[in-house]
Amino acid sequence: MESSINLTLIQLSQVIAILLTGLLAGLFYGYDCSVIRGLEKLQDDVYLQSFQHINKAIQNPYFFISFIGSLLVLPVATWLSYGKYNPLTFYLLLSATLLYAITVFGVTVFGNIPLNELLEKFDISTATQKDIVFMRQMFENSWNKYHTIRTIAAILTFCLTIIAVIKQKI
Repeated sequence: MESSINLTLIQLSQVIAILLTGLLAGLFYGYDCSVIRGLEKLQDDVYLQSFQHINKAIQNPYFFISFIGSLLVLPVATWLSYGKYNPLTFYLLLSATLLYAITVFGVTVFGNIPLNELLEKFDISTATQKDIVFMRQMFENSWNKYHTIRTIAAILTFCLTIIAVIKQKI
């Protein structure tokens, strides 16, 4: 018995949207559950230096595929679903797209990345202990606040995308 999988462009875009948003939600959630918890126990200078290394390491194709890919695929999946299924599918995907673009992508680009760039310019080797303590307090509190917002939004985006696909035939 031979079976084949024939995905339409709509279905393919939805599957890719689920995959990419799920990967990103998982990355942010896992980071929150483990990396942040480990980093917060470090001394100030080691914390800042470790975060500088993490900021460089995250800039890789695997991250960019899910981060930028979600921004590109969600609107495509939304547009392709318009008028094809239950209207709820379109509105759920539209909500996921807007939530992702404004909150996940927007908060990262306008919140986390400027802080990362500020930290990158901070020279730990020439800074005073007072400067190091100040930088950590300023950076850590703000960065974690933005990260929490984008993590929750990424999880909600993932859930909305799954629900949209489940509801499309109903």
